Amino acid sequence: MTDMPSPIPVGRILQASNRGFVVGCRAMQREIPVFGSFVRADIRSSDAAVYGLIYNVALRDDQFVRHIVVAEPTEEVVRDQQENRQVPIEVSVLAVGCRMGDRILHCIPPQPPVTMDFLYQCAPGEVREFTRRLDYFRLVLSARDVPADELLVASLRFAVAARPPEEREPFLLEAGRELARLLGSDLLRLEGLLRQIAWGR
Repeated sequence: MTDMPSPIPVGRILQASNRGFVVGCRAMQREIPVFGSFVRADIRSSDAAVYGLIYNVALRDDQFVRHIVVAEPTEEVVRDQQENRQVPIEVSVLAVGCRMGDRILHCIPPQPPVTMDFLYQCAPGEVREFTRRLDYFRLVLSARDVPADELLVASLRFAVAARPPEEREPFLLEAGRELARLLGSDLLRLEGLLRQIAWGR
């Protein structure tokens, strides 16, 4: 696989199913986790991996922090709690494909990753490779309990950014054609998506 530097870990998997998984991380880093970014979890039992898109980042309730806030903490205490949370930040991921050997498939993965395994941020080369085809659009657009349209637009921004400048316009035109094919019977939704893509350019 091209353009594969050492992967950047997002966090460890807390729970998983074929359709998606939740990852716990200690503190948010500058670039990850980010809504719409491409991530990967390796399947240990085989030469396979699951690809997904981050669709939610949640900071769960922390009773200790509740007590500290009332006490008007110092800046040092605040920074310590932000960087060394006892309750993990939960990152939710929608599964949109998998790699089986050298093949990348845009489908619900045959099996989920294992709890406590790492989730990694995809390198630009992986993003380009995964988005050479746009079949994952269907999985995102039909996903339930996910902000599907916004997620798809955000993922396209990452896919565009992973490409050299001369490839970006042709890629977006191809994405627009694929959306028109999938949403030809829902022109209102199609128009909204195309507007979001145009605004984000």
